Amino acid sequence: MRYLDAAATTPVRREVLEAMWPYLTGEFGNPSSHHRVGEGPARGLAQARRTVADCLGARAGEITFTSGGTEADNLAVKGIALARPRGRRVVTSAVEHPAVLEACAYLERVHGFEVVRVGVDGDGVVDLDELRAVVDERTALVSVMLANNEIGTVQPVAQVAAIAHEAGALVHTDAVQALGALPVSPAALGVDALSLSGHKAGAPKGSGVLWTRAGVAVEPLVHGGGQERGRRSGTENVAGAVAMAAAMRLLEGEGRLGSDGAVPPWSAGLAAARDAFVRAVLAGTDGARLTGHATERLPGHASFCFPGTAGETVLLTLEQDHQVICSSGSACAAGSSDPSPVLLALGISPEVAETAVRFTAGGPGDFEGVADAVVEAVRQVGSLRN
Repeated sequence: MRYLDAAATTPVRREVLEAMWPYLTGEFGNPSSHHRVGEGPARGLAQARRTVADCLGARAGEITFTSGGTEADNLAVKGIALARPRGRRVVTSAVEHPAVLEACAYLERVHGFEVVRVGVDGDGVVDLDELRAVVDERTALVSVMLANNEIGTVQPVAQVAAIAHEAGALVHTDAVQALGALPVSPAALGVDALSLSGHKAGAPKGSGVLWTRAGVAVEPLVHGGGQERGRRSGTENVAGAVAMAAAMRLLEGEGRLGSDGAVPPWSAGLAAARDAFVRAVLAGTDGARLTGHATERLPGHASFCFPGTAGETVLLTLEQDHQVICSSGSACAAGSSDPSPVLLALGISPEVAETAVRFTAGGPGDFEGVADAVVEAVRQVGSLRN
């Protein structure tokens, strides 16, 4: 079996399991308890917070542990917008993750915010001129993702941040897909809040982080005992926090965090393998279209539309006949029969959008030999429809 759906989730790394295991067994105490059974978990949680902060070039007090990227996005978008005394406008892009788009829709529907969804070009890159035109003194928050989960396009977040800050707005970026592949240093990106998810980078599902710059107010979404410095109440998932820290420390040791703002060398090898895969698929299939930006994209991400097929059928054929596991789009939109809003925002017709297939690799070797299988699967499905 060849697994090419790393954008959906990744396997938990052994070192991460070993790091979190004590907090699932002997160190089971509540970190808020004022007795010795809670002391070990409290120390583990504090160390995890310091580790994550160190990996991001941040302060421990700027780290909030969450249940994953979706919660981190919601806490950032709703929490910052509701806590800001200025402006009732939130600006985002048309190709954001549903966690951001639905959080914005909630602010619009329930709290009367004005939400502006900035368009993108045919490669999925946010229109900076349009962004500049709509960000003004009424804007509380701008939220633009670092890299898109469906098409892989990397956004010019540093430029977005500069435009927003010039108008006095705060900036959040969903960096979930970028962790381990692109630099995620908040300082290099120039943002005020940044979301991460553990299960995209070797930690278990249910672990995530929201980094917020010191001094940025966040209205909590979950109220209770005031854990996580009042930003997220509830007994902390110590094992999940330790796992998140362990995964990030491993990435740092492998030179995959890009803490200095430079693209990690590991990503260059993965991008080269991806490019070879893309060339082979495009050369072997009639009318195939790469979606997203050709070069400014996640290094392990290749997504296509195959006109004349059905994306779900190609997906099933690859799994059943060729033992290749991939995706027809975002795992967060599983079960939806509607064309991808992200692909529609690129100007792709609904009929062509329904032929989309996404391949996301965890390492350069994952692409080896897969192009031939894709070409054959597309041929099989196309012949059945004709």
